[in-house]
Amino acid sequence: MSFKNRSLVTIDDLSNGEIEAVFALADEMAESMDRQIDVCHGKIMASLFFEPSTRTRLSFEAAMHRLGGNVISVSDATSTSQTKGESLADMARIVGAYADIVVIRHPWEGAAQVVANYAGVPVINAGDGGHQHPTQTLCDLYTIKKERQTLEGLKIALWGDLKYGRTIHSLIFALAKFGANILFCPSPGLEVPQHVIKKLITEYGGEVETTSGIEDEERLGPFPVDAMYVTPSSSHQLAMVPDIDLEVELNTGVDALYVTRSQKERFTSDEGQLAKKQLPVVDKKLLERDQFKRTLVMHPLPRVDELAYELDDDPRGMYFKQAARGIPIRMALLSLLLGSREGRVPNDSDSAMPLIAYPEYSRGSALTCPNPSCVSVQASEIKYLEPEFKIVNRDPLTLRCVYCEHGFEPEYVASSERQEGSPGDNRYQSAGSRWARKLSPENLIAFNTEAEARSQGYKPGRYAKAPNNKGL
Repeated sequence: MSFKNRSLVTIDDLSNGEIEAVFALADEMAESMDRQIDVCHGKIMASLFFEPSTRTRLSFEAAMHRLGGNVISVSDATSTSQTKGESLADMARIVGAYADIVVIRHPWEGAAQVVANYAGVPVINAGDGGHQHPTQTLCDLYTIKKERQTLEGLKIALWGDLKYGRTIHSLIFALAKFGANILFCPSPGLEVPQHVIKKLITEYGGEVETTSGIEDEERLGPFPVDAMYVTPSSSHQLAMVPDIDLEVELNTGVDALYVTRSQKERFTSDEGQLAKKQLPVVDKKLLERDQFKRTLVMHPLPRVDELAYELDDDPRGMYFKQAARGIPIRMALLSLLLGSREGRVPNDSDSAMPLIAYPEYSRGSALTCPNPSCVSVQASEIKYLEPEFKIVNRDPLTLRCVYCEHGFEPEYVASSERQEGSPGDNRYQSAGSRWARKLSPENLIAFNTEAEARSQGYKPGRYAKAPNNKGL
């Protein structure tokens, strides 16, 4: 499959084989940086950064210059017409007429998808709120594979802010695609969101087993594992006493420890105290035990207080290599999406795990995404942007926003067909009722609250007062 004119919004947009093709081209370009100057000659990249960035913005711009292309950029959101209320769709159409490819970072989750829908040229997501950061994940995977020659079967520990870390969310899915096992080590209150866990299990297989955490200094040091994802390709199955089994797992070694800072800029007002509940600093003392002797220490940067400077000269420290490898990775990606180079997908590579073709929720009603950071609920976008969802589960009824990928469970449903005897007698019922589970996707109308249902002219039905009662 050709890369030309495609966008990269989430890591799911690339198959395993296509990721391998990006790596192969990055290897080639890394060996001859000074000979790539004509690859994208005459092409223009729009670099649109509505949030602060150092590594991602500069590495993309450096990559385009090394390919012989040109860059037009925005690095200050206050200098754009978005401050005047311009919509993302309008901006995307204009910028798409000025450039051949767009790289965007934006605080709204799902913003990159909207720009990809309207720009008319390839769009690369350089981070959309707390959603995903797929090109950072390519750098992360590339680094692990360069150092370990494989990803399959490795144990990767994710440390720090696993709730708002967009690099974490992309990396979780990518590691699962390549058959790695994942240890979750979150800061208190910053655990992986449940919608990410549910997608991980449903679409990538395997199991997620929670634990009470392991903090016994005599056994493992202060290494608070609260859950582990076991890939379906692994023969390992967690025992009935998961803490003991995780001790065995950890004693066999951790291949990489991926550290992230607290994303304080995304904290709600109620989460202000979370920054004070940090995990221990990752330093040589933490990593002095045998199981961490060969552990790669990774970080997407910038760091604050979570990663000690004493590890900078430690051969296990990979974070500056990660940043440096962003140049050839992004050179390869830009040239492939622009069609300036062809990617060689390995013949023996696995394709991406096929994502489930979920039915679309196609009814309007007053339903909106409950994620306040989603692009679909922003004042400048609701004028033209219709909320869109996938029906990812029926028991309980679960919808997933197509923009930010947050999943939620509506409380009430109705049918677009005639109900309870007469065409004008529209009734809403509990989403947990047996009646609701019999509705076909094309007739399903969902409501988050009774007030929403009533505002649309619906009346309570026979099963409206039995939310989540599976026996009805």
